[in-house]
Amino acid sequence: MKPQDLYILNQPEKYRDMLLHIIAVIEQTLPDVVLEFKWKIPFFYLNNKPFCFLNVSHKGKYVDVAFNKGFQLKNNLEFLNGDKRNTYKSLRYFSLETIDNTVLISVIQEAIKLY
Repeated sequence: MKPQDLYILNQPEKYRDMLLHIIAVIEQTLPDVVLEFKWKIPFFYLNNKPFCFLNVSHKGKYVDVAFNKGFQLKNNLEFLNGDKRNTYKSLRYFSLETIDNTVLISVIQEAIKLY
C-alpha cells in the first residue's frame, strides 16, 4: 500500500472521512492531479509541480487543504487561513459537515490558473 493511502487510512474516522471526501472533490475537479506522499503528508501535484497538500492536525482537531500559491489567491479570502505561513493559505475543516464543496471547488479552480 502506498504511504499516502496509509496516512489516510490510519487516521481516526472523523479525519479519514474528511480526507476521503476532499480527495474525491479534488480528483473530480482536477482529473490530472497526482497524489504523492511528500514531507510525511499527502501532496497533490499538478503538471509535476506541488499544488496542494492535506494535513491532519490532531491537536487543533481539523484538516487543512493548503494551497502552495495560496497567497496569490484573490477570491474566497474569508474562508482561507494564512496562519503564519509565507506562501500557503488553506481551507480548514473541523468536520465533514463543514466542507462546502462550492467553496472548495472555487478555490481549486482559481488555484489552477496560477499554474
